[in-house]
Amino acid sequence: MPNPARPHRARFHPGPRDFIMTSVLATVVLVTTACGASTTAAIAPPSSAAPVTTQQAPTTAPTPSDDAPLDPEVAPDAGSAKLAADNQPAFASKALDVLATLPVKGRAPKTGYSRDQFGQAWADVDHNGCDTRNDILARDLTGTTTKPGTHGCVILTGSLADPYTATTIAFRRGTSTSAAVQIDHVVALSDAWQKGAQRLTAAQRTALANDPLNLLAVDGPTNQAKGDGDAATWLPPNKGYRCDYVARQISVKATYGLWVTAAEHDAMARVLADCTNTLAPTDKSAPAPAPVQEPAAEPVPAPAPVQKPAAEPAPAQDVYYKNCAAARAAGAAPIHAGQPGYSSKLDRDGDGVACE
Repeated sequence: MPNPARPHRARFHPGPRDFIMTSVLATVVLVTTACGASTTAAIAPPSSAAPVTTQQAPTTAPTPSDDAPLDPEVAPDAGSAKLAADNQPAFASKALDVLATLPVKGRAPKTGYSRDQFGQAWADVDHNGCDTRNDILARDLTGTTTKPGTHGCVILTGSLADPYTATTIAFRRGTSTSAAVQIDHVVALSDAWQKGAQRLTAAQRTALANDPLNLLAVDGPTNQAKGDGDAATWLPPNKGYRCDYVARQISVKATYGLWVTAAEHDAMARVLADCTNTLAPTDKSAPAPAPVQEPAAEPVPAPAPVQKPAAEPAPAQDVYYKNCAAARAAGAAPIHAGQPGYSSKLDRDGDGVACE
């Protein structure tokens, strides 16, 4: 139920959609059957996209220059893209059909990647007055309470039905407790960088990093275990959620003109073979689907409880970062409370994660 203490405000205005690729905008197709007429929505594949094949793809792909001009399909006119995006249906075609439109290539080098390439972490891209992290917490958590004086933006407590583990997690904002619930980039930013995001503009990458379509509130330890893995190397422990998870990854990659590796394509196809009618979501403001409980024969273990220290853990004696730029340069960001180098000075919002 909506929190009566939380003032009403609009969420997820379509600002970031200015950067959605025209190659994957939805078109409505009228389907007529012998039993009657119905309408379904489908993502039209790029006219220049080659058919997907499971043959071995090259192991590497050239790393395009950041300032190189993009193909017309990758850099559409902002006005026409916004108009088309605003008219998209809540769901597109079957995830398997959208998967068939994704190019299959080798992974490009990770050279030049940093979190900064995707803009400010948790920027307020929809201009609703709240940062993206709190927007997603408000979307995915129930029974939330908010910090007074923040116009209903800062989430203090709530309950998460975690789709990755099929468990319920109590969220409480704090230096030692916030990390229990983390916001996962369904398509990891490092993975996106190596599969086409290098060709996007800085504004498009910022949109990708803050797009609700690509974000889920999930169990913190499980998110840490995922790292930057793709579908070929990591899937949610909750098998009942894997179809929706893969479908969301496919939709994100189609929306932003990214590709998949041969191994990733095959892994996605194997998952969807058991749920061929799963649709690829396109409505970015829609909440995540409810998690599906695992069968009794395969119980999902509850995540390890987050221990609350008596005081803020002190950084390791031999690890110190002057600022977040130094932490990122050392490849240590983000730094969670209790990890070497963590300091409250680097954790500006006090959520237990420094240099996000």
